[in-house]
Amino acid sequence: MRLLALAISDFRNLQKLELTPSAHATIAVGQNGQGKTNLLEAIYFLATLKPLRAARLSHLIRSGASEGRASGQFLLGGAQREISVTILDGSRQAFVDGKRATSLEDYFGGVSVVAFTPDDLAVVKGAPQGRREFLDRAVFNRFPVFLKESRAYSRALKSRNRLLKEGAEPPYLEVYDEALARLGARIWTRRHALLQELSPRAEKAFAEIGRSEESARFQYLVSHLQLDFDGETESQMEIILRAALRDRTDRDRERGFTSVGPHSDDLEIQIGRYVARSYASQGQQRALVLAWKIAEIENLRDALGFLPLLLLDDVSSELDPERNSFLMAYLARSGAQVFLTTTAASLVAAAAGPDTLWCEMSAGQLQPLALPHPERGA
Repeated sequence: MRLLALAISDFRNLQKLELTPSAHATIAVGQNGQGKTNLLEAIYFLATLKPLRAARLSHLIRSGASEGRASGQFLLGGAQREISVTILDGSRQAFVDGKRATSLEDYFGGVSVVAFTPDDLAVVKGAPQGRREFLDRAVFNRFPVFLKESRAYSRALKSRNRLLKEGAEPPYLEVYDEALARLGARIWTRRHALLQELSPRAEKAFAEIGRSEESARFQYLVSHLQLDFDGETESQMEIILRAALRDRTDRDRERGFTSVGPHSDDLEIQIGRYVARSYASQGQQRALVLAWKIAEIENLRDALGFLPLLLLDDVSSELDPERNSFLMAYLARSGAQVFLTTTAASLVAAAAGPDTLWCEMSAGQLQPLALPHPERGA
């Protein structure tokens, strides 16, 4: 897979931008607030139909514009395809080769992207919601249909919570209990399947870069329930969740929200015998996230047969020199198509090669940048 050409219009502060990226590394250098992250978010949104940062789709449209758009020419499985997405009136419209995509499978066929942002480095000690989102981005990359499944679960959850706040009686909740149980069991199955593949790779990568005698462990924690993912089928998990929803109805009605289900679970990360969110040093936190991202890249390569696009948003400034050197060396030898942003070219120079495209981002405009010298900090 390769992104051959990118066109962006009225996306964040990017009024009009066209880019023919390098087959390997494309690096955007510039000060904060100039649009470097917006460039990566446009690529991420194009490849996933999900914002990287925005809470609402309308936030992606440039101020004063009525719609935003991103399109890309991709080389997928030896064939060239154009995919594009338009944001208008709070919704998105996706197209493949100029035709409206009729299914997510049509749109996502052969497209995959892994993003690494400074926010990811706060996941280990952050709130459970951040770790769930961190996990779900990896699940979506591996199983694109997860986007549709998780959206359906969110809609059912929102409807049930509304009824709970209104004090609805159990019979009115049962239809949503059934939907949440069915969809929740599917989400559990997807998350567990991803962790089965990814965890061993992440633990191995942490052993290489963690500079710790203790091993890492990534495991899924189900709130308020005991589940045996290896011994119970998806149908059995559906029955368990439906019963839990029923048993907690009175409590949920008092509190006005649904207290059990995948939306309340956590990704627990450990170092040795200790939970990382309480025990890990800052360096260990960064090593854990870095190990996860490397594991995700390699897992997608083996599962899909090709490397995903890699997007790294000014991550180097948040890593210590040793771990940054490890990451840059990994990117240089990975063979993946990489898009990096930085405020200082020297931080990412080790990931560059002879065909690297260096650009400067200023006020939403991207201009070619002369190849930086080693002593320059751009």
